[in-house]
Amino acid sequence: MGVFTGIINMGIYLSTPKTDKLSEDGENHKLKFGLSSMQGWRASMEDAHSALLNLDNETSFFGVFDGHGGRVVAKFCAKYLHSQVLRSEAYSAGDLGTAVHRAFFRMDEMMRGQRGWRELSALGDKINKFSGMIEGLIWSPRGSDSNNRQDDWSSEEGPHSDFAGPTCGSTACVALIRNNQLVVANAGDSRCVISRAGQAYNLSRDHKPELEAERERILKAGGFIHMGRINGSLNLTRAIGDMEFKQNKFLPPEKQIVTANPDINIVELCDDDDFLVLACDGIWDCMSSQQLVDFIHEHIQKESSLSAVCERVLDRCLAPSTIGEGCDNMTMVLVQFKKPISQNKKPDVGEQSAKSVEEIEIDAT
Repeated sequence: MGVFTGIINMGIYLSTPKTDKLSEDGENHKLKFGLSSMQGWRASMEDAHSALLNLDNETSFFGVFDGHGGRVVAKFCAKYLHSQVLRSEAYSAGDLGTAVHRAFFRMDEMMRGQRGWRELSALGDKINKFSGMIEGLIWSPRGSDSNNRQDDWSSEEGPHSDFAGPTCGSTACVALIRNNQLVVANAGDSRCVISRAGQAYNLSRDHKPELEAERERILKAGGFIHMGRINGSLNLTRAIGDMEFKQNKFLPPEKQIVTANPDINIVELCDDDDFLVLACDGIWDCMSSQQLVDFIHEHIQKESSLSAVCERVLDRCLAPSTIGEGCDNMTMVLVQFKKPISQNKKPDVGEQSAKSVEEIEIDAT
């Protein structure tokens, strides 16, 4: 049994790491960003990201999505999450927290049924992509504006109308910035950290089975925790997708064994804020929040771009072999605030979470 397990585990790693990086930079009058992602030692790349300086004229959107069991849910979130935020009534009313909260649950809804199957197939491997395109030609709803109407998503019919959704899943950690307001939404163990006067503050918490509130929800929903994993398999407690853990018909989505329910944290930015980091756990497994903030401060003036700083972080975290940490996919988004942000004096970061769906402490780490 031990030999068989070893063969399976060895199979998820390459003999040499893929160190090619996908990097990007951008800026507007308020922000600069850089990002980089790298497959590393993993046999496939299951991370995805979003970076939109202008979600609208006054709002920026950034996100990292760390897939598990496959890449399609992470890619789906990178493609659709921001658009669902943008089209919600709460967003139009200026309530960014409610808009992004609703959008996380909307991802699970959209990935079900015929249309969900077809969209996921088109984002998957080549065989599925081809069959999804063919079914799209056969089964997609007719009508000039049908694809623009949100309600048509669930009403599309076809051979996969009963599709319950993907068994693979993804974390989602996103940040919206509008004027002096920063809204962070997180489900899973990707993390958002802000540097305020050089001090690292966690703006999200990692959703792990050892957290008491998570454990309580899992057990009440009929799940169990074994060796630090839900039902012996999943080592995080909130995610988009993972529909096999969301099958209790007597419970709402936020009380399922695994839930897409994001923690929402709303922070008022001030002039002491240096930059924001969103990264998947491939980074956080190797560096603490403060170590990463210190590393960025050390290199941000030396490098020609913010993406180059991100690339330095990825190289720093990459393991020399497949033993120990540093073998995961790695994705990092770095957002730098252009000064001055405001005329505000420094607010207390610890009191910034008053408007949160679930109470979060912002920890100096």
